[in-house]
Amino acid sequence: MATAVSFSVDRPFGVYLYDYFDQLYTAVTGQSALDFRFTEGETFLSTVPEVVVGAITYLVVIFGGQFLLKESAPMNPRFLFKVHNFLLTVVSLVLLLLLVEQLVPQLARHGFYYTICSSEAWTEKHELLYYLNYLVKWWELADTVFLVVKKKKLEFLHYFHHSMTMILCYTQLVGRTTVSWVPITLNLTVHVLMYYYYFRTASGAKIWWKRYLTTMQIIQFVIDLFIIYSCTYTFYANKYYPTLPNFGTCSGGEGAAWFGCAILTSYLFLFINFYRMTYKKKAAAASSAPSSTPAAKKSKKI
Repeated sequence: MATAVSFSVDRPFGVYLYDYFDQLYTAVTGQSALDFRFTEGETFLSTVPEVVVGAITYLVVIFGGQFLLKESAPMNPRFLFKVHNFLLTVVSLVLLLLLVEQLVPQLARHGFYYTICSSEAWTEKHELLYYLNYLVKWWELADTVFLVVKKKKLEFLHYFHHSMTMILCYTQLVGRTTVSWVPITLNLTVHVLMYYYYFRTASGAKIWWKRYLTTMQIIQFVIDLFIIYSCTYTFYANKYYPTLPNFGTCSGGEGAAWFGCAILTSYLFLFINFYRMTYKKKAAAASSAPSSTPAAKKSKKI
């Protein structure tokens, strides 16, 4: 029997996607998605040593691989690269839609402040989606491996961003930072487009909007920081300086909040610098390059 499509606050996409996700999750893991709880020391990749060892291993693999392949010819595993980017496009989109489905009822019924600050806004369904997003960050470390085997230049921004984002997602899971959905949904949105871009270009397509991906990332971090700094301020004002204007307390670990502020701030400056170095300098070089048109050549002779 076909499922009736009915759009509502609880079903912003017409059907309840989480039910289908639960069926898939149960088939894969043997337990319902509704039973998931993130527990340090029990859940897969849930401890600090695992995260630290993972980050160190990542750096050893990419720089060790770069050294070992120094005398080798570049490889181009195009098929694997296409599959990698296609799957990350799909997974990012699915997680984004599932998360939006959970957020719409909260925003509609309780408002924005509740959704970014209330401890009740952190539900078991959110927690599982945040955890899966965290696991995807481990998967995305493979992006750098492709750069190594292709013998592309490893930019500091790339490996810093990949490794620290994995650590950042872990800290927010442990800290149960309710505002986590803001950077996660924005990041997933960018990644849907980014991995689609890499999938298409690996297939030979010419895509004109690459530079706008970097612009989107910069805008993403500006929004992230405005909201996260606001949450941090209202938490500290409410707790330590209640005479200052504030919206009330905000749920999440203090250490996780400070780490999130620091990492996202560094991302903003690094991506702005990347944009400046990549696109502004290219534009300046193009404008200063001598013209090769017949008219230009004639003017040079004169």
